Amino acid sequence: MVPCSGVPQGSQCRAQKDNVLQAKGEETAAAGGTVTLDCLYNTSSLTGTSLFWYKQDGNNSPKFILSRYSGDQGNTADEFKERFSSTLDSSNRSVPLKIQKLQLSDSAVYYCALQPTVTGNSKTLYKNLWSKDNRILHNIH
Repeated sequence: MVPCSGVPQGSQCRAQKDNVLQAKGEETAAAGGTVTLDCLYNTSSLTGTSLFWYKQDGNNSPKFILSRYSGDQGNTADEFKERFSSTLDSSNRSVPLKIQKLQLSDSAVYYCALQPTVTGNSKTLYKNLWSKDNRILHNIH
């Protein structure tokens, strides 16, 4: 934390760049099981934080899964409500995505994004689930 111009003396503001981070790049899980995809974030926002998860399979456009806001539960798309969940933990700056009762159709690239996504300030996360047989999910990112 460093002092910023334009704020009262003694006040500080965040000098870090807005981004999302991942600790590990691969996850493997069996169909029927549960997996949690980690997402850690940094933000300089003083007004609140908005995090989003998206799923992209094949050459299709990314699909919105859910959003989480600081101080609010957020919103989950209807098709994902039953098995996908997340909680924004502002003290740990994390918003992990939990997928339960895994299905082969869950095999995809999963992106975590920090709003505002259109400014170029956000980076994405992805996880890989590699398959050894038909009971294991493929390419979960």
